[in-house]
Amino acid sequence: MYQICISGAARGDSVEQGMQLAIAAGEAIAKAGHSLLAGATTGLPEAAAESYKKAGGKSSLGISPAASKVEHVLKYHLPTEHYDSILYTGMHYVGRDALLINSADGVVSVGGRLGTLHEFAIAMETRTPVALLQGGGGISNEIEKLLEMLPNAHPELVITDTDADRLVARLTSLLDKLHAPYHSLYQK
Repeated sequence: MYQICISGAARGDSVEQGMQLAIAAGEAIAKAGHSLLAGATTGLPEAAAESYKKAGGKSSLGISPAASKVEHVLKYHLPTEHYDSILYTGMHYVGRDALLINSADGVVSVGGRLGTLHEFAIAMETRTPVALLQGGGGISNEIEKLLEMLPNAHPELVITDTDADRLVARLTSLLDKLHAPYHSLYQK
């Protein structure tokens, strides 16, 4: 079982475009038996977290930019349901993104805006595999172009697909390959 981060827009056009894809991604992560990590935010991550739990997902963790539940709800206006636990970091969005990606074995990205781009950049810097679920608009549809321009990116760690189940299966295979010497650690 891997810890898979779901990354995507909290607001904007790609939320509407990517909603069904985010729901499918949450379900696919649950069916694959992985844990789900998310930024404990609205929009696509919230839709994925909700569908993950509805599909029988066993472990979901929201990583909040806020320092407390009160700040999470009243200052940031973020949801609390659909997570087994929420870690209140007090690190605002930039710090939260770094902790979120560094805590994940892999990332599934749907749609997105600046935060999703930030999470992608962190993933590339930390050599964390990213699976782009295409069709949700936003930055996820532009990342392939960015890979051509970024000499220090790792295109071998980026997977694209239009089907959530197939994408999560491909991400799982890549993670199995990358973590082959430690496979027994991930079976627990």
